[in-house]
Amino acid sequence: MAKVVTFGEIMLRIQPADYYRFVQVDSMTTTFGGGEANVAVSLANYGLDAYYVTKLPAHEIGQAAVNSLRRYGVHTDYIVRGGDRVGVYYNERGASQRASKCIYDRAGSAIQTANPEEFDWKAILDGAAWFHITGITPALGPNMVQACIDGARVAHELGAKVSCDLNYRGKLWTREQARAAMAKICAYVDVCISNEDDADDVFGIEAESTDTAKGLLSNEGYKSVARQLKALFPNFEKVAITLRSSFNANRNDWQAMLYDGTDFCFSKKYELWIVDRVGGGDSFSAGLIYAMLNGMDTQSALDWAVAASALKHSVIGDYNMVSADEVSKLAGGDGSGRIQR
Repeated sequence: MAKVVTFGEIMLRIQPADYYRFVQVDSMTTTFGGGEANVAVSLANYGLDAYYVTKLPAHEIGQAAVNSLRRYGVHTDYIVRGGDRVGVYYNERGASQRASKCIYDRAGSAIQTANPEEFDWKAILDGAAWFHITGITPALGPNMVQACIDGARVAHELGAKVSCDLNYRGKLWTREQARAAMAKICAYVDVCISNEDDADDVFGIEAESTDTAKGLLSNEGYKSVARQLKALFPNFEKVAITLRSSFNANRNDWQAMLYDGTDFCFSKKYELWIVDRVGGGDSFSAGLIYAMLNGMDTQSALDWAVAASALKHSVIGDYNMVSADEVSKLAGGDGSGRIQR
């Protein structure tokens, strides 16, 4: 099995049941999740040798986070223990025209205060075929910018492929800060992953004839975005862009594009009825990594990744609890949802 390493922050997710609002409930449920952790869980579910790297406190809540990863077969050997707290986010599921809402309480988390030197990247990445990060982790502070640069550089030097989901978070840093940091990280990236807004937010590359607020997306506009990203970073072997048309909180159209420097591939468009959209982009990243490591051609890899992310929208929680067989069936055209006996 291929060894894949992901690096980032795992958080405690606190959520009211069903579609209740924060102000309506006396109790909430807890799970764990985070961009890069979500990718690691997906890859472990698909049968790959997935390792997740972070820093977590040595107390019981930190251990519960570790246990949530181990439960699904993710290797936790390189998780650094220390610090005082696990980051928290509160999630309220939207419905109809009421949007979902996330409230973050992550300041001072163990990973945010970690020293880059705590991560021995040469040991961590020894034998790895792939290293995955997102733009969320460097947004936690200059120390995490350096940690991400160090990890991507060592992975590149050791011959592993490096993927990065730009994943801009305006609540964590400014566009200027994001551009300066991500430009340094992207110098070592082979596969760049973006959504319909990230390239604009991070690098000021805007898709023409597009209004994401109204759900109007232009395929030609995103071809131009991919070309410009490739021109800015010639080391990018592939540029993937997920394309979400949002009609309301429960109904989205979901599609993606993959550019290999010469040709553009577009996936089929899925009409989604959303149970939980958190982690949808992460499940796409995991699907793309799995497909490429398994030697799929560009179109097949894209189709597989989009099918994986479409299925994630039917699963409650951050983690994508689907198998490679289920993804392959949907990618192959079996999307009827009929009961399987």
